[in-house]
Amino acid sequence: MIIGVPQEIKKEEYRVAVTPFGAEELKRDGHTILVERDAGKGSGFYDEEYLKAGAEIVDRDTLFKKAGLIVKVKELLPTEYDLIREGQAIFTFLHLAANRELMELLLNKRVAAFGYETLQMDGKLPLLSPMSEIAGRMAPIIGSFYLQRINGGVGILPTGVSGVKPANSLILGAGVVGTNAARVSVGLGMDTVVISKGAEGLQRIDEMFMGKVKTLPLNVSDIDQEIKKADIMVGAVLVPGGRAPILVSKDRLKTMKKGAVIIDVSVDQGGCVETARPTTHDNAVYEVDGVIHYMVANMPGAYPRTSTFALTNATLPYIKIMANKGIESAIKEDPQIKSSLNTYMGSIVHKRLKEETYNE
Repeated sequence: MIIGVPQEIKKEEYRVAVTPFGAEELKRDGHTILVERDAGKGSGFYDEEYLKAGAEIVDRDTLFKKAGLIVKVKELLPTEYDLIREGQAIFTFLHLAANRELMELLLNKRVAAFGYETLQMDGKLPLLSPMSEIAGRMAPIIGSFYLQRINGGVGILPTGVSGVKPANSLILGAGVVGTNAARVSVGLGMDTVVISKGAEGLQRIDEMFMGKVKTLPLNVSDIDQEIKKADIMVGAVLVPGGRAPILVSKDRLKTMKKGAVIIDVSVDQGGCVETARPTTHDNAVYEVDGVIHYMVANMPGAYPRTSTFALTNATLPYIKIMANKGIESAIKEDPQIKSSLNTYMGSIVHKRLKEETYNE
């Protein structure tokens, strides 16, 4: 199979979908690997390393024209829409529930679109988890930065000092993002509250942090009470293949402190805050009602070396399955590959995405 690895063009996105080590493994299996010039540079991988691994360095047009499988990190952007061929396959983060335009393109071009974020194994999301772990750990650090008065924040030192209370951290969701956000929040010394639906996640948080994190069920009353206290709020909710539910309405936002900071990690799925809109690393924040909104849709891209290793360690085995078996056989024979399939032959095949699309 001919596998194409284009350079990411999303603003301030420096990750790459296949490392030279991955290219070498794919080449060893008999596949042709086309890598766009400088695709790995942002993560510290150079063209010479890919050439040594047996890959070919090509321009963007050649890559999209020849490759049967395109492997990316982030979704296709409008400037790439004309490059994708009818019947091609793509494996990347898709988040189609929040991107109708891209979904329609993939359907019209009959693209076999596989989403990292929907691939399931034993009820878990092994390709989303590494990036969720990184984003979760980043969130309290980013929030701490924007709490500085010079950055528009309320001016509270997250750790507190002797005789002065630390900042309050509110985390909505107890999954991978929420757990890792809680880990860093507690490590910084913040008073930390996790609100989530389902007793299992809350029990796990209780056991993990031995009472250092306050846990509450997801309901209107608790959100209303805790959001008023929050200096940092982390949106960490996930609906695989679907849009994130709105948990913080415009009216609820008005009850937050002026200078509080929201980091909505779910913004690439529409966000759990009604006022959420995606931002980029070079223009990361905006204010609504005095509350700072950090809404970068590719947070792990800020640490591309770490993120690329973490992501490709997880994705390479599945790329190899798709390449070795072929797209159609991989879908038929591998349930994990099938679970990641969002669109195929002009139809929406992911159950949750289909439900959300046709129930609008």
